Amino acid sequence: MTEADITQSQDESPVDPPAPQISASSPPQRVEVVVESPSSQGEVNITAELAIFVLRVGVSVMMLHHGLEKFQDPEGFAEFVVGKYFGFLPGNPIIWTYAAAATQIICPLGLAIGLFARISALGLMSTMLFAIPFHLLDTGLEGFPFAVVENHNYAFELSAIYAAIFFYFLCAGPGRLSAFRKTNKITYYPKTTN
Repeated sequence: MTEADITQSQDESPVDPPAPQISASSPPQRVEVVVESPSSQGEVNITAELAIFVLRVGVSVMMLHHGLEKFQDPEGFAEFVVGKYFGFLPGNPIIWTYAAAATQIICPLGLAIGLFARISALGLMSTMLFAIPFHLLDTGLEGFPFAVVENHNYAFELSAIYAAIFFYFLCAGPGRLSAFRKTNKITYYPKTTN
């Protein structure tokens, strides 16, 4: 290669195409960006997806009776749980009881189906974040983590496990086997120049 060839190749730089001009008079163009996740390329781990599905539906079915219990005796729950341990909450304790009961009935349905799964998980996790301090205030730590308790479980243990599971679904979503799976599309409109 001669010196002339090197000089000529340095002078020939790739030409960038001109940027599209967007004016205020024309409507903005819709741009869709598809974000690929590593799992969307290649094979689906059906065993993992089935496990997530079984966990999601199972925990939802088990949570339903907690809401039904609150609707069965709302005055008792309002007086002996909300009023006694959560007196700092504004308003009448019966309102908080009905809110918790409705959350524990509606949100498990949403989580099990996959409809607004993250919002449902957030609602359920919030009820558990109230249940954990209730149990800790009521029975204490009970020698956690090394004590062997009479009931074989710490009183706060089930609420903590529920909260951890709902936190998982809040962060990870419902998985592929849900009725309303999220697509990875982002739509935005570029800024217009005047």
